[in-house]
Amino acid sequence: MMLKLFFHKPLLPALGSLLLLCASPLTAANPNLGASGAQFLKIPSTARLAAMGDAGLATLDDASSVFRNPAGIAAVRGTDFYVSDMEYLNFFHLSSAAAVTQLGPSGSIAVALLVFSMDEMEMTTEFEPDGTGRFFDAQDAALSLSYARHLTDRFRLGLSAKLVHQRIWNESASGLAFDVGTQYRMDWKNLTLAMSMANFGPDMQFSGPDLIVNYDSQDAYPNRIVPTELKTEAFPLPLDFRFGAGLDLHSSPLLKWRANLDAVHPSDNDERIHLGSEITLAGRLILRTGWKFGHDSESLSTGAGLILHTGSLRLRFDYAYLLQELLPDVQLFSLAVGF
Repeated sequence: MMLKLFFHKPLLPALGSLLLLCASPLTAANPNLGASGAQFLKIPSTARLAAMGDAGLATLDDASSVFRNPAGIAAVRGTDFYVSDMEYLNFFHLSSAAAVTQLGPSGSIAVALLVFSMDEMEMTTEFEPDGTGRFFDAQDAALSLSYARHLTDRFRLGLSAKLVHQRIWNESASGLAFDVGTQYRMDWKNLTLAMSMANFGPDMQFSGPDLIVNYDSQDAYPNRIVPTELKTEAFPLPLDFRFGAGLDLHSSPLLKWRANLDAVHPSDNDERIHLGSEITLAGRLILRTGWKFGHDSESLSTGAGLILHTGSLRLRFDYAYLLQELLPDVQLFSLAVGF
């Protein structure tokens, strides 16, 4: 049985990708370390996924799938809504919302919004280190439209197009990015393999009124002052490649135990491995835990979930607690509604 599974043709390229990703940390550090912008796109915005160490690419199956693997929305039956809220590092705020509806045999379509913001901060200067009385803030957002469908009874494919916008005080940058994801399910222990590529798009560049200055090309001989706009350096989006696998370690009416492994290859950092586990008791209470390998400040995460049914309405409350090495720990809450 195991030999037959190993030589299953769709499994071979996936296993090869996993081996390459796992071996990559043995090589030199990424030369593009910290070179991309729009870092908010990399923060896990779903409590379910965050509690499992951001591992679950293969098991996503609701509206929250659009934030990591759009292929997962093909599993939605009817309509599904999702919202989440997180205070990040006691200073930033991350909120997300998504809605999915099934289009019958044609697939599923989803719209999602991710917003990352900060509290106002007083400006300081060299001569006014205690504050100038003026304040600034910043906000990032991503609005996405996704489509996914079953190409076979085992294989799902999903695509997302998203508008990414970043703003700090009066300066802003916008760009278009694309995500693509797959999920392939097998018979053996409900083994599912998944792959995704996220944030593929052109570079972004900041512009705004504060970059307009008065310029005189002749310092020695004053000439006509020309309004000039300073040009900022363009920056790439955080392109992200992932391979995921999930399988049932135990499955019965009273207890279902599923394990997940994600191998992550970011364009601006070293490769990482995420492990996660999810135990569902009597189809109602969910216990989760996860561990990240290769991160400087993150490792252990944990959380829980509760599923309630009211007629045709299905509610799922999720909570995640993320331990940080140097910064304050993070808590994330989310709610999923399906009918």
